[in-house]
Amino acid sequence: MIQLVLSNFTLTFLVIGLLCSVADLSLKPKPLNKQQIIEALFSYFLLFSFGISFFYNFVMHVFFGEMAAAFIGWQNSPFQFEVGFASLGFAIVGILAFRQKIGFRAAAVIGPSLFLWAAAGGHTYQMISNHNFAPGNAGVVFLTDIILPIIGFLLLYQQHKLENVDSSTTIELFGTNKTD
Repeated sequence: MIQLVLSNFTLTFLVIGLLCSVADLSLKPKPLNKQQIIEALFSYFLLFSFGISFFYNFVMHVFFGEMAAAFIGWQNSPFQFEVGFASLGFAIVGILAFRQKIGFRAAAVIGPSLFLWAAAGGHTYQMISNHNFAPGNAGVVFLTDIILPIIGFLLLYQQHKLENVDSSTTIELFGTNKTD
C-alpha cells in the first residue's frame, strides 16, 4: 500500500489536498459562500498538488535519481538534477501561493502547468517511439501531468470570477443558493 501511495504521489497529494479542503470547510460556520469553497479548494490544491508534490519530486530526482529514472523507464543522467531543481522552484512557489492573491497564484499555476504538459508530451513521445510504458511514464503520473494543470486553471478562473462578486451569496453544500 505504501509503495502504491508513494509511486502515485501526484494523485496521493491531490487527494490529500481535497481532504484538507473538506476538513477546513467543515470547521467554518455554515452556510458557506462560493468564495470560501473556492478558496479552500484552491489553496490546498496549490499547497499539496504543486507545493508538496513538486517537493517530493525534487527529493526523488535529486537524492534518489537512479530509482526515479528506473521508475520512469529512463537511464540515470545529470538531467535528474535539472528536473529535481526545477521541481524545487515550483514547490516553493506552490507553497508560498497557499494563501496569496490571484496574481501570485496565477504564477504558481502557469509555470508548473507548462512543465507538466511538456512532461506529458515527453511521456507520449516515449510511449510511441520507445514503447516505454513504465508506471512513471505511462501511469498515473502521465494522467495527472495532464489533469492537474486543468484543475489549476479552472480554480484560477473561479477565483478570478469571484474577486468582483458580492460575497453575500451563499451556498449550502447540499442545497440551493441563498442570499442574505
